[in-house]
Formats: sequence, structure tokens, C-alpha cells
Amino acid sequence: MKIAILGGGVAGISSAIALTQKGFEVEVYERHATLSTIGAGIVVWPNAAFILEQLGVLREIETMSGQPKRMLRLTNKNEYLGAIDIDQINQQMGYASFSILRNDLQTILQSKLNQLGILVHYDHEVSTIKTNEAKQAQVEFINGCKISPDIVIGADGRMNSHARQYVHQNNAAVYQGFINWIGVYKTEKKYFHSIEIRDYWGVGERFGIVPIDSNRAYWAGAVACDHIGERNSGEYKEELSELFSTWPDPVQEMINRTPMQHINKIYVHDHSPIRTWHKDNLIIIGDAAHAPLPTSGQGACQALEDAWYLANCLESNPSNLHQAFSDFTNGRFEKTKNIINAARGFAASLFNRDESFCEKRDENSRRNDYAALASAMANAWSQGLPLPIKHNAQIGL
Repeated sequence: MKIAILGGGVAGISSAIALTQKGFEVEVYERHATLSTIGAGIVVWPNAAFILEQLGVLREIETMSGQPKRMLRLTNKNEYLGAIDIDQINQQMGYASFSILRNDLQTILQSKLNQLGILVHYDHEVSTIKTNEAKQAQVEFINGCKISPDIVIGADGRMNSHARQYVHQNNAAVYQGFINWIGVYKTEKKYFHSIEIRDYWGVGERFGIVPIDSNRAYWAGAVACDHIGERNSGEYKEELSELFSTWPDPVQEMINRTPMQHINKIYVHDHSPIRTWHKDNLIIIGDAAHAPLPTSGQGACQALEDAWYLANCLESNPSNLHQAFSDFTNGRFEKTKNIINAARGFAASLFNRDESFCEKRDENSRRNDYAALASAMANAWSQGLPLPIKHNAQIGL
């Protein structure tokens, strides 16, 4: 059985690894000239750490990552709003959490890809996907190449997924009304004295900082914006400096000390949940199927879960694709739907531009039961995975 994966992002590469480990013949088709990354970094939460262990790369992840202990919530005046205990989440789920740069994660996955001898076809941008006479998906690329494999896995992202168009007849992503500037910070000196995530909240604005170690971090500055505008990379730092000029010193440090070439600007989109992820012999995964907002903290983590889950479904039903695809969709839909909706709700709160609303939001955060919140996050992220989940009484809460 020959499998073609469209897209060389986290979902595509991890699926290629998981399927090859199950004995399937897999090739990846990537539109860029090399494997590339979108985003600055991610937190590998325990659910994703479990998957990376199954893929055989968790030890490499550990060597290139930080292990954040807490997620602090603060106002744009540096007032303390509360903290999520990441160690509690880790203990409850049975795996550690790691902060890692996207490039490092991609390098580790690509090394595993090479180790397994998986072929990647670069410069293969999809032009169309059609149904052939055998009622199977035929993929045509701009370079003239055509393929009709036994299975097509669409891992071609959120913004213009030809695979989603083939399944759903609509691949238009939904703009959610805010901009994200993202960057990677590096310094020679020791700047971070503890590996703690800092999440600063303003009125219609947010700035998050995720340290990797004492002198590296990735960050995101976000602002509510009604319309999609132009991107001029030469203006990104000036835009950030103006928007966050009165924010605390760590924010200023990130903006001032990050080179312009390490800053990107994204008009943030997601996808509304859809119940059908497959048609004929094609199935969509990752952002093509269920793209959440970055406020979920789970985009790459859920792409990794897709890889593990789909490989298991195909292994269980190699001669019945409809059953394998249905099992995959049924097993993944509710969890990813809830993550999309929760991320939208959180974004609506963070990027509300009413000052009185934001004051009440901040006050509610001060009164939050953070132990209960951490437990709820652990329970939600454990869904559908064989994790050694522990209840509160077992971890001394």
C-alpha cells in the first residue's frame, strides 16, 4: 500500500514517521524547496511528549528544549494575575512539558525521517486534486507531476489546503480579528533566571514570552485588528515598539534585541470545525482538518496526535480505508472541536477592546482556582490517549 503525504510540516513529517514505523510505504510531497517552519516555537505539552516518545525522538527533544515550570499571567503594568502550575499538569499526565524552537523540532523530526529512509519530493506544489476513474484522488502538481497512490494524506496547512477543498469543497480559513508578531530572541548573556512562561494581558493586546534556556526564548505580540493589511518586514520592529512602548522590561527586551529577520507578522486565521475529514482514498489531518488559534497552545500537539492516531487506525484496518478513516475522524473530532472553540473563546477575551471588560477579566483571573484549571487542562489534553492520568488526590492536591 503506497501512501502520499501532502505537506512537510509537523503533521506531515510525524505521520510519515509513524506510518513507516508501522510498515507502510510512504512518500512526502512538499511545496517548498526545503522543509520549512511556520511559527517561532511551541510548548510540547505532555500529550505531545507521549507521541514523540512513540516516534522515538523524545530524548532528542529533551536535549534541545527547556522545561517550563509555571505559566505566569500578568497585566501590561506587570501586575500579577495568577499562575498555572505546569509541574502539576506534568504529574497528572505522566510526562514532562518542553519549550522548543520550531526549527529545532523540525530538525529532529527531519533527522528521523532521513534515518528511516523516507523520500521527500521538494518543489511539489499541488495545483489540483481530482477524482479519477477508479474513484480515487489523483494529485496534480504545478511542475506537471501526477500521482494516484493508494492513500493520500492531506497535511497541507490551514490557509490554502487543496486536500480540504477536495473533501469539504471549501478551504477558506476564517480571520479571527487579531495580528500576531512572532520572534526568536537570543542573547550572549544570561537573561532568564527561571524557565517560566510569561503571558502579559492588555486591552485588546497580549504579549507572551516562552524561554528555552537562560539566553533563548520565543515570543508573540498580538493586537486586535479588524482588517487584514499589508506585511512589510522592514516595519515590524517599529510597529511593535510603538504598540508595546509602555509594557514591562521583558517585553521591551524581546522587541529591541530580536533581529528584524527573526520577526514575522501573521494575520491569524483558524477553521470552523467540520465533521467530515475524508473522501474516497484521501484524508485530511493537522491544520487542514482542524486548525485552532495559537491561544489553544495545542496546534502542533494535535498534529502530532493525528500522526499517532491515524497510523494506528490504518494498521488496524489496512484493507478497509473507509473504516480506518471513520475511526480516525470519530476518535479525533470532539477533542479537536473543543480545542478550536476554547481557543476562540480565550481569544475573544484577550482581544476585547472594552476597558471595563478587561478589568473584570483580570479580576476574575486573580480569583481563579489555578489548581482546578491545571487539572482541567490535563484532563482535556489526555482525552483519547493511553496516558497514566492521575487524579488530584494521587498528586497531593
